[in-house]
Amino acid sequence: MEYQTIQVETDARGVAIVTLQRPEKHNAMNAQMIAELSEAARALGGDDTVRVVVLTGAGKTFCAGGDLGWMRDQAGKDRAGKMAEAGALATMLGLWNALPKPLIGRVHGAAYGGGIGLVAVCDIVVAESATRFALTETRLGLIPATIGPFVVRRLGEAFARQVFFNAKPFDVDFLIRAGLVARTCPADGMDAAVEEEVLAFLDCAPGAVARAKALCRTLSGPDPVTAADLTANALADCWETDETREGIAAFFAKQTPSWRSGK
Repeated sequence: MEYQTIQVETDARGVAIVTLQRPEKHNAMNAQMIAELSEAARALGGDDTVRVVVLTGAGKTFCAGGDLGWMRDQAGKDRAGKMAEAGALATMLGLWNALPKPLIGRVHGAAYGGGIGLVAVCDIVVAESATRFALTETRLGLIPATIGPFVVRRLGEAFARQVFFNAKPFDVDFLIRAGLVARTCPADGMDAAVEEEVLAFLDCAPGAVARAKALCRTLSGPDPVTAADLTANALADCWETDETREGIAAFFAKQTPSWRSGK
């Protein structure tokens, strides 16, 4: 399949590189990218020649979260439309989370909002030491609902409470302590670090890796996708508040909402 917003390349060893390809938009996700990521996960998951998958982003940023145009479109939809968009994102994250191959995240620049959702579904994350992270939804009057089950499960509640609803940026060290990032290195060491992780998996039996990953997911608790209806409703409820309408309108008008301190 030909993709417009992502690129998928597989080498002779069976290592697939999936690259987010909207660098001019800092790889922000829109409806098309979400659909293409879902299709790629299904294709790679069913391809017996693929043994390891690396997820990365083109340009300066891993993923800036949701595309502004996509957000504007959501604001104009009715409740059912908003829930459908949330459902598509939850399905995509669920497919990557359950991918029957090891998934290595190569993260650089920044990961915001939905970008952190993508980080959370990776098995091993190698992050550039200067990468910045943030869950900024509450600054708009929204909540990180759809990505929430994936992020909270990986961070744990204690770490999640520190960043989930205050929109404060955080760094690689925070995610190292939380266990979401496995290793960090300067930009010029990223390729070597990712290759080390790839080689470790290539030394293992692929079937055993898939079964062990599935067992690990089962032992860690309910699949985050089971919360999709709850989170979609929570997000739809949020969209319908005066607070969110004011926050979104202020954001696109480049104004300050009344509830922000202005600091």
